[in-house]
Amino acid sequence: MKRSTDRNVPLSEHTTLGVGGPAARLVKAASPGDLIGLVAAADTEGTNVLLLAGGSNVLISDAGFDGLVIKPTCSEGTEAQLPDGSLLLDYAAGYNWDELVAETVEAGLSGIEALSGIPGSLGAAPMQNIGAYGQELAETVRGVHVYDRQLRRARQFSVQDCAFGYRTSVFKHTDRYVILSVQLRLTPSELSRPVRYQELADELGIAVGERAPLRDVREAVLKLRRSKGMVLDPADPDTRSAGSFFLNPVIPAATAQKLPAAAPRWPLADDQVKVSAAWLIEQAGFKRGYSSQHPQVALSGKHTLAITNRGGAKAEHIAALAAEIRAGVANKFGVTLDPEPRFIGVELPESNAV
Repeated sequence: MKRSTDRNVPLSEHTTLGVGGPAARLVKAASPGDLIGLVAAADTEGTNVLLLAGGSNVLISDAGFDGLVIKPTCSEGTEAQLPDGSLLLDYAAGYNWDELVAETVEAGLSGIEALSGIPGSLGAAPMQNIGAYGQELAETVRGVHVYDRQLRRARQFSVQDCAFGYRTSVFKHTDRYVILSVQLRLTPSELSRPVRYQELADELGIAVGERAPLRDVREAVLKLRRSKGMVLDPADPDTRSAGSFFLNPVIPAATAQKLPAAAPRWPLADDQVKVSAAWLIEQAGFKRGYSSQHPQVALSGKHTLAITNRGGAKAEHIAALAAEIRAGVANKFGVTLDPEPRFIGVELPESNAV
């Protein structure tokens, strides 16, 4: 099959941050088989490969990528009813995530409605186990089909094989696996799963643990995300970001006890506590709209977790502000913030916090 290859394409045109230098080559993969063929050929040639779908969770160097950038556009899928009445969706990696959520809500399928408005592709979703407003992808995933670059063959991963955790999985810190398709088990219902997030419950006017119509939940989530600049809008510079730039830290309970009483926290297993990165950032002196030596980059005016490109930003400017924020939080609270986006050719200085 003859494929169209573009050369020296600015990757800034393919990321939600609007940042990234040129790709030596960029090609689209129109099917899972096409994706396998492109990756396998590049590996045989010894060519570096970067998979880039929606570009919503990545910071790419201003130097670009000296190799082959592959954009999966494959979006075919199948559906099958399971014996318990639930529906198993098996869709290709290139499927747009929020379009999938919208379609399942309209079809009366419950399970991912609170994950509305998250940019990117289905194939990227398992990598960091996307989650929001009390739901995580891991709750509905039943399998992930991958191409194993080390074994040079396709493999099927069970949900246990995926080793899902808080914004992580077996796929996140390695380029060994190329996600081809994802299987999701959803439940036919006009009502959502029990709402577990207080802010969402308040917006819906219900108590935590109650259920609401799927459409109401999707609309409420989109409203909340828009208020924080977390729904892409070309006319709004506050949405020109990679979403939440830092993860909520998971720290030992003893460390959490040293934080001010007002710091939001959520107890976890194994004597661990998750704390709010947004609260730590703001209390360390970085208010909404904060900018430092590079005015092209600033915290969102709507939410302190998003670092935004105000126009003409470079990757080094974004990294500099992220490093400043990380150091400020570490110095004030002794807590290290870990970035959520993938860094391609970019590094942040290490923090001295625990």
